[in-house]
Amino acid sequence: MFISQFSPFFTFFYSRAIKTNADVTQGTPWTALFFNDFWGTPLTHTGSHKSYRPLCVLSYRVNHLFNALHPSGYHLVNVILHTMVTVLFTKLSFHLFNGRERTALTSGLLFATHPIHSEAVAGVVGRADCGAALFFLLSLMCYIRFCEKRDRRQLYLSLVLAALSMLTKENGVTVLAVSGVYHLLIHCRILPLTAETIHAIITEKRFAALREGLIHLLGSAVILIGFRLYMMGLKAPDFAPADNPAADSNCLLTRVLTFLYLPAFNFWLLVYPYTLSFDWSMESIPLIQSIGDIRNLFSLIFYSCLFYALKCTVDSVEWTAMSSCALTSFASNSVSSLCYCSPCNPHHQNHQTHSAHNSHQASHLKTVKRSVNAKSTNNNLLCNCPFDEDRISNGTTNGAVVTNGGSSVPLSANTNFNNSGEETSRHHNSRSDCVNVSLALLVFPFIPATNVFFYVGFVVAERVLYIPSFGYCLMLAIGIDALMKRKTSRFITVITLSVLLMSFSLRTFVRTIDWQSEENLYRSGVTINPPKAFGNLANILSAQGKKRDAEIAYRKALSYRTNMADVHYNLGILLQEQGRLEEALQSYRSAVQFRPRLAMAHLNMALVLEKLDRKQEAIEVYKHCASLDGTGLKDPKTHESTRISALFNLGRVYAEDGLYSQAIAVYNEATEKMPSHYQPHSLYNMIGEAYFKLGQYNEAEYWYLQALRAKKQHIPAHLTYAKLLAKQQRLQEAEEWFLKAKNIDSTDLSVYQHYGQFLSECNRHEEAADIYVQGAQLVPNDYEMVFNAANALRQAFRNVQAEEYYKQAVTLRPNEVTSHMNLGAMLHVNGKLLEAESSYLEALRLKPDDAITQNNLAKLRHLLNQKRATVQR
Repeated sequence: MFISQFSPFFTFFYSRAIKTNADVTQGTPWTALFFNDFWGTPLTHTGSHKSYRPLCVLSYRVNHLFNALHPSGYHLVNVILHTMVTVLFTKLSFHLFNGRERTALTSGLLFATHPIHSEAVAGVVGRADCGAALFFLLSLMCYIRFCEKRDRRQLYLSLVLAALSMLTKENGVTVLAVSGVYHLLIHCRILPLTAETIHAIITEKRFAALREGLIHLLGSAVILIGFRLYMMGLKAPDFAPADNPAADSNCLLTRVLTFLYLPAFNFWLLVYPYTLSFDWSMESIPLIQSIGDIRNLFSLIFYSCLFYALKCTVDSVEWTAMSSCALTSFASNSVSSLCYCSPCNPHHQNHQTHSAHNSHQASHLKTVKRSVNAKSTNNNLLCNCPFDEDRISNGTTNGAVVTNGGSSVPLSANTNFNNSGEETSRHHNSRSDCVNVSLALLVFPFIPATNVFFYVGFVVAERVLYIPSFGYCLMLAIGIDALMKRKTSRFITVITLSVLLMSFSLRTFVRTIDWQSEENLYRSGVTINPPKAFGNLANILSAQGKKRDAEIAYRKALSYRTNMADVHYNLGILLQEQGRLEEALQSYRSAVQFRPRLAMAHLNMALVLEKLDRKQEAIEVYKHCASLDGTGLKDPKTHESTRISALFNLGRVYAEDGLYSQAIAVYNEATEKMPSHYQPHSLYNMIGEAYFKLGQYNEAEYWYLQALRAKKQHIPAHLTYAKLLAKQQRLQEAEEWFLKAKNIDSTDLSVYQHYGQFLSECNRHEEAADIYVQGAQLVPNDYEMVFNAANALRQAFRNVQAEEYYKQAVTLRPNEVTSHMNLGAMLHVNGKLLEAESSYLEALRLKPDDAITQNNLAKLRHLLNQKRATVQR
């Protein structure tokens, strides 16, 4: 089903999570990922997402080490993780269902094929959920082994795996709660939790294993959650209103009703995973603003069913616990016989002496009295002992039977005890036990996403349901198993299950095709979240060169939601690329209107103002952009880089106006404010250029070398430094740097331009001509290169070649006066007088008052007249 994921494309969230995340691309020390959030932002920054998932980021970093930015390797790891999780979940199901292979296989197949997992497996970001689920299951399985074998190594391993699960994704820590539920309600079946039972758990020896397990679970939960809160600075993250509109609502009723509805909606996605979307933010799920909203009925039904299921299982567990072993009745309100079941009296298994047995009875008398069932009509004394409900209903025990005064007491065949009389092996799980486990798996991992403890940055996220779906698949398998036991419904159940699995598989396959490319993904989300889908789709269409379609998509997105600053900004870029500068300017202004601190929009607005020759306005915008505060922004790295780019461009404007001292002051401000992740080579090179123009060559050399240290392959710094060396008559050094630049990139035209100019200034015209010709051959349509090649050939007295290149230059720019004039001069020199006259006349047509052309034309005509006179003689 997920074979289509081995595609050459990344989708959704890829850029921030992988491509621009320095923690992934080896741009930071590997230790930095333990102090940054999932997106590479320091956790201490006010705009951090606070999503602390270092193990997931570490897995991306390893992927990058082997695969760089090739998507297939990342997708392969996700599919492998899903496969491993499916195998472990099936193994856990096998254990919970007492080795019933059919039921375990059913739950495993349901999990493997469920369409809700498409995002977690197909989306690279979903690796956090898959990885956390893997550690979650391993932790739970180790804890179950601890319950059964009282092996402390399994307990500690379980706690370590729980920590790893949390470090992969936050909701992994909830495995501690699930483990506690398993130990308390399933393994020990202690219910209800009254003051007496709690006191017994705390004080009595027979609950030592339970007490030890719960103390470790609680202590680990406190430590892990405390560590997590500490890492996020004891402050919840702030999200944009569009991310979670209910959280931004001022109406308490709206928040309560909407937050109550969202878990029901999530559960419906598990039940009927047909309508799926890559994004459920904004108005994809409208807020519930009144009691009369019909969706409140759905919430009521959901919670009623949930509480009813809890009540039924609680009642069933109480009945199972109270009916697990039978004691003889009270006679004359006194105990005539005591509990001889294995959990209560392990001495049968250990073959202790009769006196030891009596001692055990005496010490346990008070505990038994607390287990009296007041509702028993025959005054039987019953105890809370684990037993298989199915075996009771079938009237068999599959184990030993101990008789005492004529009463038969069943013993679990799988129950063993250690030397201190504590139960150490597993017991058979009843159907109610399995339902309890499924409810725990369904509910606890989802609690962090409910907005109960803090607001989350999404409305619905399908990947968040990856771990809770364990519980749903178990619950579904339990129901199917119950139906399969009825002969009347077995056939229809098999058919229904087959259809369900095929439907799940088909929907998952279709959904993974959606996730195979961003265009498919965004088109699939148009009906669910039109503004977000159209906005992202437009970006893809623009990158594909479908500018018209992209513009339509941008405007459709804005028709649904006019305040999307990102869409206005991206539309502005599209219009700017098409030369529609006034429209682009308006789009950028709309972007900053809706998001005043969108630095990129300010920067592009200033660039457009420059192109419109509104230089003073551009300078003001550059200054404003450089002063924007980045507190609380979600992408502080881009913001800070953009501020430095604004200073860079401001300095460039001053330099172009000859204000080199002002330019240097701005550049120095940029170097002081630039963040550690900013690439400074271009800035250093511009500082060197400004000092060069001021004639301060030592300072210029210093900054050129700084630029080259910052980026050894920075060609502009090679060229500017070589020009400085040439200016200082250090010609051999200069030529070495020109040649280094040529070796770095032999296709860069600027290298041929500057190197050719250097050779011409050194009067090495033949070599200069060769360099210019090489450049012109690389890009035959570049006018400047072709024209310079013609000039160099003329200076090298290679007139025939020079003539050809001048003709090529005229073809490229037929309205360029200089080309016609020089072509005329070359034809004149080559003796092609009539053609030369035609070129001169064309040059004078374009520029009638050009003295040089007029003079050349006069000389040409004088020569023509001489020739004509000679012919007449």
